[in-house]
Amino acid sequence: MSRVRITHQDHIAHVILTRAEKKNAMDDEMIDAIIAAGEAVSASSARAVILSGEGSCFCAGIDISGLSKMVGQDIEALIMPRTHGMGTTNRWQEVAMVWHRLDIPVIAALHGVVFGAGLQLALGADIRFAAPETQLAVMEMKWGLIPDMGGMVLLPRLVRDDVMKRLIYTAAPVSAQQAATWGLVTEVVADPLEAAQRLASEIAGKGPNAIRAAKNLCAFAHTATPADVLKEESRVQVDLLGKPEQMEVIAAQFAKRAPVFK
Repeated sequence: MSRVRITHQDHIAHVILTRAEKKNAMDDEMIDAIIAAGEAVSASSARAVILSGEGSCFCAGIDISGLSKMVGQDIEALIMPRTHGMGTTNRWQEVAMVWHRLDIPVIAALHGVVFGAGLQLALGADIRFAAPETQLAVMEMKWGLIPDMGGMVLLPRLVRDDVMKRLIYTAAPVSAQQAATWGLVTEVVADPLEAAQRLASEIAGKGPNAIRAAKNLCAFAHTATPADVLKEESRVQVDLLGKPEQMEVIAAQFAKRAPVFK
């Protein structure tokens, strides 16, 4: 798959941006490859995903040459049709939202610069580890634009309104430490890829059905009423309690061994 490489090991999918010579800047080919990778992982037996980038950084954002291709085109016809995500997203939004919708945990390992489209891709992950030198920015205002690749769905879930507006209005890069304080980054670590691998391995050892149920319930809780969330908690638990997977978890706990899932 051009621009993106996927490997699978121990129930973990590794999705790696491979345009290192361009700081993994997203051109049309990479956009399509990222979406295709999300679809491929969704159809696989992976229990967790790690997103990372080769070279000096995770992703420097959109390849500006791609923006120039839009000059003279019918912009409304280009970006308004809902072509992906069961009629909810356009092609650019799907870059982040395909990972946000995935029913298994997604962990992003960030280093170098994480700008614009790269940040919105990272926001599609459930968890973000960043190296100490990482710089993050909502870069679109630099070009007279607003974040339009899922950022306006994902940012409000992570940061306060005033922080979000500062990031958007200024396009100014922030350090990994500041990003962690604000909620953009889960944790600052010396080796984000190693941290992502360690966490993904831990998650992959949990009950796959329970992990998927937990991720779906977390998403439901963001938008539903408290009464509906409480009811959904109970409904989901009914699907888990006493089933073979949960009984294997209990047996493994008592036997002090790793559970074995089919």
